[in-house]
Amino acid sequence: MENKGTYEVRTYGCQMNVHDSERLSGLLEGAGYVRAPEGSDGDADVVVFNTCAVRENADNKLYGNLGRLAPMKTKRPGMQIAVGGCLAQKDRDTIVKRAPWVDVVFGTHNIGKLPVLLERARIQEEAQVEIAESLEAFPSTLPTRRESAYAAWVSISVGCNNTCTFCIVPALRGKEEDRRPGDILAEIEALVAEGVSEITLLGQNVNAYGSGMGDREAFSKLLRACGQIEGLERVRFTSPHPRDFTDDVIAAMAETPNVMPQLHMPMQSGSDSILKAMRRSYRQDRFLGIIEKVRAAIPHAAISTDIIVGFPGETEEDFQQTMHAVREARFANAFTFQYSKRPGTPAADMEGQIPKEVVQERYMRLVALQEEISWDENKKQVGRTLEVMVAEGEGRKDGATHRLSGRAADNRLVHFTQPDAEVRPGDVVTVDITYAAPHHLLAEGPTLSVRRTRAGDAWEKRNAAPPQPAGVMLGIPTLGLPTPLPVITSPCATPTA
Repeated sequence: MENKGTYEVRTYGCQMNVHDSERLSGLLEGAGYVRAPEGSDGDADVVVFNTCAVRENADNKLYGNLGRLAPMKTKRPGMQIAVGGCLAQKDRDTIVKRAPWVDVVFGTHNIGKLPVLLERARIQEEAQVEIAESLEAFPSTLPTRRESAYAAWVSISVGCNNTCTFCIVPALRGKEEDRRPGDILAEIEALVAEGVSEITLLGQNVNAYGSGMGDREAFSKLLRACGQIEGLERVRFTSPHPRDFTDDVIAAMAETPNVMPQLHMPMQSGSDSILKAMRRSYRQDRFLGIIEKVRAAIPHAAISTDIIVGFPGETEEDFQQTMHAVREARFANAFTFQYSKRPGTPAADMEGQIPKEVVQERYMRLVALQEEISWDENKKQVGRTLEVMVAEGEGRKDGATHRLSGRAADNRLVHFTQPDAEVRPGDVVTVDITYAAPHHLLAEGPTLSVRRTRAGDAWEKRNAAPPQPAGVMLGIPTLGLPTPLPVITSPCATPTA
């Protein structure tokens, strides 16, 4: 195949965007492009921005980055710039007006068109703006270049039927569309055949899966079906919604061995009045009741959440209700956010916008409380023997400390002493936890056992691949973990940045 040059994909936002970016990379490589070296910083023949519209100043960030590429494009004949994702779906023609050096604008529903649009822009020598109003192809059916050899995202639905007043995602990704269970399971089986041992089921609201098919237990059935796939060691999912989180899902989690004892359940607020203003169709008692049921069925479950501080109209009493809910729920960790206006959302126009200094002060109190709880919950892990799946890139100090890092079954980060035996990302070690910090655990003694896995074989094979065409940077194999799946850090169902 003709080598068309190098590409770089820059991803902003949620796990759905990370998933889409792996597909964009796969599409470009299928069209003859090769990945630019790490740190190329725009020095590529094609630069793709996969954008997010959740943050208040997302557009300013995009145009700032586009502006920095303008002189580079002038010096590099034939360079192309493409903008996709939620901000592209929202702003459409505005992007080319504000940044006329952009070659392609595409939306959330037609990522599969990127190579065609790039070629058309090259031939016609003018910007191509194509925004589909409905999904053209389920992202998971497109080619992919996965970042990890052992872990993969598997999309089960796209879009969202909720109308949370702080969130613009449903307007940009459309109504929920569910993927057929057989297609999902076939993709998982294909991934496992490639060496993947951990999958994360992905959707804006995963446990609403099946509502369009008339089967309200479809998600729990999907979890149980994952338990029948030989070689699939770990199953996770993100993100559910308390409204749809039913007892059959809890039972499936508890009774399916490879579904991990971990749950990310966005609470957003502990105040019933604020939850009503957010159009979150549950109240504090319902939320805490779910947490209690999960803990009864899965005693060692690590539960995390999202919380927004300073939503319009939030009083000190409302905030104290959030603090109360956090004390009661005892989350392993919480992703906390200061409310900021998102243009196009109902909350942006609500009365009672909270002064920034008040939001900041409440935020700091909440963070201090959650840090204390996270540390206390992690201390309960000291003395336990845990199986840890070795990861790559999660322990930033591993080189200096002669340690490796990985994730326990409940997704807690564990740093452990490097064993004498060779350990590869995707392999599994057994360790005794000796120390706990708020955001990680330490196993300072010798590793009890090392289990080499097909996932580790897949990582080794990928990193031992023969040299690729000029422009591809495979890197030097190192001990440690493949690129980790991003953590959730946004108040919408699944965003990460």
